[in-house]
Amino acid sequence: MPSLFAEQVYAELRKVPWGRVTTYKELARAVGTKAYRSIGQVMRANPFAPEVPCHRVVASDGSIGGFGGEWRRGKKIDDKVSLLAKEGVVVNDGRVVDFERVLFRFR
Repeated sequence: MPSLFAEQVYAELRKVPWGRVTTYKELARAVGTKAYRSIGQVMRANPFAPEVPCHRVVASDGSIGGFGGEWRRGKKIDDKVSLLAKEGVVVNDGRVVDFERVLFRFR
């Protein structure tokens, strides 16, 4: 069972629309923390993927970052890129194209 912190992170992540990405930093801000690495750990342990779309979380510079977890055991970053591509998010050389345009910021 996920921790209360993880549940808060997943609740915010569910707000990121199809075809958009957010960052570990933006997600951390949304839940009121500066523990950006903890957000990555929560993404890695996401038991609700793909309903909680951890593939939509990227680094602040638009780079793809990591990708892994129970339901995706053995998969590669190429799978994250493929999921994003299915949503219309273009990735080139490991970075999201038009990053600022597709970046979702929490209000």
